[in-house]
Amino acid sequence: MWKRLLETTKQAASLVSKPVVPAAAPKPAIPAAANPATSAASSSASKGDTAVADPKLCTLKRRSSSRRAAVTPATAVSQASLLRLKQAAASKKTTLPSSLPQAAYAIDEDDPPEVLTKALMSVLDGPDDVEEATPSGAPMEDSKDDEEIATSNRILDFEWFQSPSSRDPLMYWRREVAREKKKHYIFKNVESRRYTKLMQLCANKLGTESTIEFFGKLGRETGVKEFNSLIRLCLNKARACADIDSAIEYIFRAHRLLETMRDKGLRIEQDIYGPFLLYLVDVGLLEEFEMFTAFFKDANPDCFTRIAYYEMLLCIRIQDEEKIQELCHSVEDYNEEAHYDIAESYMLAFAESGRKEDLITLLDLLDLMKVSGSKYISNIFKSLGKLELENYAEKLLQEMRSKGCADGNISSLILDYVANIPNIMVEDMLVSFHKLHEKFEVAPSIAAHDKIISICCNSSKIGLALDVADHMCKSNSNVSIESFHPIIHACEQRGELHMARPMYDLIRQHNLKLKSETFRSMISLFVKMKDFEGAYNILTDAEESGEISTVSLYNAIMLGYYREKNHNGAQMVMSQMQIAGVKPDSETFSYLIVNCESEEDISKYHDQLRQDGIQMTRQIYMAHINAYARLGNFDMAKQVLLDKEIPRKLLNDIKSTLVGALASNGQVLDALHMYDDIKQSGGSLEPRAAIALIEHSRTEGELDRMHQLLDELNDSSSWFEGCGRVILYCVQHNYPDAAIDLLKQLKEKDEMSTYMVVDQVFGQIWEMDVTNLDLGMVLLHTVKELGLNVSRTSLDFLLSACVKLKDSQRAQQIWSEYESAGLSHNVLTSLRMYQALLSSGRRKAAKKLLKTISKEDDHVRYIIDASRMTYYSEDLKPPATIRFGSKNRAS
Repeated sequence: MWKRLLETTKQAASLVSKPVVPAAAPKPAIPAAANPATSAASSSASKGDTAVADPKLCTLKRRSSSRRAAVTPATAVSQASLLRLKQAAASKKTTLPSSLPQAAYAIDEDDPPEVLTKALMSVLDGPDDVEEATPSGAPMEDSKDDEEIATSNRILDFEWFQSPSSRDPLMYWRREVAREKKKHYIFKNVESRRYTKLMQLCANKLGTESTIEFFGKLGRETGVKEFNSLIRLCLNKARACADIDSAIEYIFRAHRLLETMRDKGLRIEQDIYGPFLLYLVDVGLLEEFEMFTAFFKDANPDCFTRIAYYEMLLCIRIQDEEKIQELCHSVEDYNEEAHYDIAESYMLAFAESGRKEDLITLLDLLDLMKVSGSKYISNIFKSLGKLELENYAEKLLQEMRSKGCADGNISSLILDYVANIPNIMVEDMLVSFHKLHEKFEVAPSIAAHDKIISICCNSSKIGLALDVADHMCKSNSNVSIESFHPIIHACEQRGELHMARPMYDLIRQHNLKLKSETFRSMISLFVKMKDFEGAYNILTDAEESGEISTVSLYNAIMLGYYREKNHNGAQMVMSQMQIAGVKPDSETFSYLIVNCESEEDISKYHDQLRQDGIQMTRQIYMAHINAYARLGNFDMAKQVLLDKEIPRKLLNDIKSTLVGALASNGQVLDALHMYDDIKQSGGSLEPRAAIALIEHSRTEGELDRMHQLLDELNDSSSWFEGCGRVILYCVQHNYPDAAIDLLKQLKEKDEMSTYMVVDQVFGQIWEMDVTNLDLGMVLLHTVKELGLNVSRTSLDFLLSACVKLKDSQRAQQIWSEYESAGLSHNVLTSLRMYQALLSSGRRKAAKKLLKTISKEDDHVRYIIDASRMTYYSEDLKPPATIRFGSKNRAS
């Protein structure tokens, strides 16, 4: 490994030492392609290096878009629709901004120290969130340099350097006023995501107590939310410990933080002590639990009723039945409201632990009138649904109805009950929902309908969700468009695109006011159906509304045309944007650039976006890289990284894009060298780039590299995809142990999705030029050992591999595996086995099997005749008339 690393370092050093081609333009990274002199210089400089292709050759591959055949959409756009769009655009009343504010400064644990320093300074000098803008009274034109110097100079109460004095007293006074206003407006929100993340990073580096002291020195007050964040960090570290002795250290640190909170006079609420007590219950630390419950009751006397819930959970956890019954029957003497809160805590503990009998006993002892007013009533109804206690649910509903409770609250509680009934179908849940509403004469609320719509969408009942939405719109006049967003998302995620038309008709029928994201989502659905006529009609509706920016809607249609390889349609969208007076944004140019047919077009669009004053974004940089790589000009793709305008925080993403583009276009060695450079500089590879490298790396002996790339994938979906590709690599190059180990990891993380990878593995064994049937049998044994069901697809591939190798012995073993897996031998399976027997010379066994195959289908007879022609000797071939007759009938 060290030798390979040393060789990689030498190769990277040799690449760095190569002379850089000077660019004629002042910004050579991207605009250089637009300058003919630069292109000439670049090509002449690369003549002596055969590894670098001539950029001119790449430009001549496709000079115009006319070589690509335009794909006609399924639903063509009529002239009437375009005319209506033009009229709507002409009458547009408002012009809205096409871009959103920049996001807040982001930090990561892997960032270098200077990034953490900048984040610390930004907490002091910049707004915490995008929403917290500088107040109008603060001067925006002042320089920030002196302010940063003064602030950083105060850290830890000693001066690092002398700050320069201001010559203008008025300017000094204005800056002091600005600082005071920033303190008032910026420091008020102590729970910003950025600040919480920063405290967690510092706690990992310095420890919790040192972090509190450090931020105190900075003048940042540590409040309840900051303490909660640090305590949560200690709990997470305690859960990650392998043994209790190691976890005790973090429990002690959390206790010190809690004592500090108490000493500061901060209130310790349930969101702090709740997770802490739950952890102690889970690990069974009885003494520590008693100590902390006493501490919390002393620090916050109001919490003793809620702590009763955790005490009952502990009794259930250690199965102290005597104590459980004692606490349960103690509620008989409870008359005060505080005592009823304790009883409700016991009730929740019984419900969540599934102790149905204890819950019934407790409900019989309590006054349901008082229980119905509980602040935990929603959880109680959910528990009644889980335990199927319909009688008690109806009694509580009756009590609430008699007390005059709001219809909306009762409707939500009915849904809490019916939605948690075990193994209930969505249709049956709706029946019970409406039945209870009719019984108690309550109208279903919009909030309850919204929850039902989400439940229907999660159950792939899109049509039923539309029916619920229709009923809701008819019974309520103030329904918002957000109620349809789960349906739109479900249509896109589950591929039910055909539901887009009736859904949009329903939205228009009830005159709902659409927002920009709703218009874009609907257009995206129509475009995926290739219904561009319908997409243009939605765009026209958006133009006629005159209240939203439509550039993103045009972009959605343009993206649809590019997906269909219809460049003429995409250019038509650009023409419509010009007619409507809609200026293209960075997303528009990213689509245009990445789909360019020549380098001249890339330069043209780059110059145009510069003239329009559009800021270079990550998408535009990535589009340049992918466009140049697709055209084969890898030098220009690499020069994109030389642009000095690229922000530091985007550099890693853009490098990853280059790695993926090089790998996808056949330059795997260059991609691996760049990946090594990224790792040496302390960066990491984006998931898409890592998967592209895994997919296109076909050289034997790169197993260590594959595991290294697999470690780059952090989220579960990308890791699963990358792991499947690494397993295919192991199969291709005969690494059985590594393939088996990865299959075990896949099964542990997602058993259902592992079947897809297993089918791909056996499919690759059959497709390989040199079929490795031995590896296939080993993997088949492994799949059975892992407790996975062998699919018919996997066995079919293995049986076909036996035909390919003429191995009737292995074919017989696989033939028996169908019966072991509970799979019947269908016609296709029998034909494969027949071919395996014929190919290995076992004609008697083949003839015996042939008698069991139904020959009514012409295709079956044709396959049988073709198999005889292939595997029989010349003198045993069937007559030509029979062969061609069955062939003609089959065709």
